[in-house]
Amino acid sequence: MERRDDEVHLKPEEARSGVELGVVRYVLGISLVLVILAFVLVYMLRSGHG
Repeated sequence: MERRDDEVHLKPEEARSGVELGVVRYVLGISLVLVILAFVLVYMLRSGHG
C-alpha cells in the first residue's frame, strides 16, 4: 500500500484481497452448456421430435 497525499494506491493483489483461481469461468461454461442442452430438450419434446 502506498499513500500519495490523500490517495491510497494498492497493488492488484491487495485490492482483490485474494487469489485468482479461474473457477468462475468453468462454472459459467458448464452452466451455459447445461442451459443450451435444456433448451434443446424442451424444443425437441414440444415439437414432437423426441
